[in-house]
This record gives sequence, structure tokens and C-alpha cells, in this order.
Amino acid sequence: MIILKTPDEVEVMARASKLVAETLQALKREVRPGVTTDELDRIAEEFIRTRGGVPAFKGYRNYPKTLCASVNDQVVHGIPSKRVLKEGDIIGLDLGAIVEGFYGDAAVTVPVGAIDPRVAELLRVTEEALYKGIEQAVVGNRLSDISHAVQRHAEATGFSVVTDFVGHGIGRQLHEEPQVPNHGKPGQGPRLQVGMVLAIEPMVNLGTSGVRILDDQWTAVTSDGSLSAHFEHTIAIQASGPPRILTKL
Repeated sequence: MIILKTPDEVEVMARASKLVAETLQALKREVRPGVTTDELDRIAEEFIRTRGGVPAFKGYRNYPKTLCASVNDQVVHGIPSKRVLKEGDIIGLDLGAIVEGFYGDAAVTVPVGAIDPRVAELLRVTEEALYKGIEQAVVGNRLSDISHAVQRHAEATGFSVVTDFVGHGIGRQLHEEPQVPNHGKPGQGPRLQVGMVLAIEPMVNLGTSGVRILDDQWTAVTSDGSLSAHFEHTIAIQASGPPRILTKL
């Protein structure tokens, strides 16, 4: 069942989402060669808690950390560790926060120092694909119009959209209905309505679309070892015009 949010609930979600956006902004300033993903996780947790929020991921289905830190061929759910970032790496930073019982969720992928031009293009196109999907999140469209827009943009440049993971509704729970795939034909699925709040999150690979899960039961990596990028926003569908991007500062 899709749970529609009241305007007051959307405002609370906006506060949670703003905290997520501010945390990601703080983390981006700390990404450099020599820093560990554990250090980034510590910064994220402290930032969220000192501002009155609760880390959304820590303890969720026994996930052990505040941040998902996915490096290079890690697609999503990379667990922070003593891994040291190196020049030329890319890192996906994915996190959520809870404020007054409601969730916000967002992700960015950032370069570590200078990166290969084709990898820079992967990051750019994946973020563009996110915004192409967001453009379709308007009253009267179908859910798959979002999905199709993401896929069309990402694949036009020769990249591959990950189909094993999807975006999702969000509210009092981190994951609510509906699922929001990043691929598919347009004009399918439920009609988009005012009060729907969605986390749209394309994951795009430099190589093929296949993924596999590591022995830690969390970290997803590309099947072919190619690099992967991940961008996400929490958005609220409005009565008219484009959606409100809650996780954008």
C-alpha cells in the first residue's frame, strides 16, 4: 500500500532530508586520498547525532554502520572499514537520517582526487539520469515514466543500469511502497499523486549491469569488476509543477 503524506508530514521529512544533505556536504569535504571509510562513517554519525537526528541505517536489518561507503566496483551497501581511499578512486556515499519519526535518504558519488575522464563521465551521466527521472515525478504520470527516463539517459552514453536494486517510497519507514526501478517501459504502474514521497536512486555501471553480493551479505559489487556510480534524492510530488527535492540544499 502506498502511504500518502500530509503537508505537515512532508515538512518533517524535509527537515530529515535537509540533515541528510548537510551531512553529505560535510562528507564530500573530507573525501581525499589517505582518509579511511571508517573515518567518514564516524564523521557522518557525529554530524547527524549532534544535530538531533538518528542515523537511519545503523542497526537497520543489522547493518553495522551509519554510512554506506561504496568504493570503485562496489555498487551499493559498502560497509565502512579501515580501507584507505587512493587518488583516482570514486566513492558512493549513501546515508539516511530520522527526525521526529520520519526518514530522509540520499546518495552521491564523488571522485577521490583526479579521475579518468570516462569515469568522470559516468558520474555526470548518473547524476543527470537521476534528474531526468525526477522530471517525470509529476501528478498524472505513471511510476515507470521515472524508471524509463533514468534508463534511457544512462544507456544513451553506453553505460548499464543496475536492475537488481531499486528506489522506493519513504516516510515513517525507510523502505515503503512503491518500488521505483531504474529501468522499464513508460506508462506503467500506479499514477503519481500528491503526497507520494519517493527515493529515486539510479545505480549505473561502466561495464555490464550484473552485480553480486560479497560474503559480508551487504556489499554489492559489479560482476565484471567495472566501476559503478550511485546518486539519490528524496522527492515529494506536488499538486502542480515539478516535485520538491527534499534532499537538495
